[in-house]
Amino acid sequence: MNKIYSHTENLFEKLVSVATTILGNSISFLIALCLVLFWWINSLFIKNDAHLIIGDIIFGVTFLSLFIIQKSFNRFSASLHLKVNELVSSHETASNAVMNAEIKTEREITELSKEYSDLAEQIKELDEEFTDEFNKEQEKAFDKKEII
Repeated sequence: MNKIYSHTENLFEKLVSVATTILGNSISFLIALCLVLFWWINSLFIKNDAHLIIGDIIFGVTFLSLFIIQKSFNRFSASLHLKVNELVSSHETASNAVMNAEIKTEREITELSKEYSDLAEQIKELDEEFTDEFNKEQEKAFDKKEII
């Protein structure tokens, strides 16, 4: 059962990747624009009331906006990934496991996220221990000042 789920998840991720690539492509936008213009021109010859015409215009603009938003998101996402990859690669102690995280599967990203959550918990525990020891040392120092 787990193997079927894993295979389905991988297939879905590939499908989503292809869909976002297609929707963010300039050629796809031009094709969609031609379809919307063709649809609007054909609807001119049908007797419609103002509500249907306005609805058609809003629907067409919304449909075209999908392609514009996807294109801008793909561009933003790609530039953000480049910047993060540059920061990770330039830092000597950084883990290279997060390089090209955008091409990792959801399961791999979840595993990396768990590792970093565990690391954050360990750091928090060490910080609390350090703070406790520091507070004890301060109390001892204040006690010594009071004695003197």
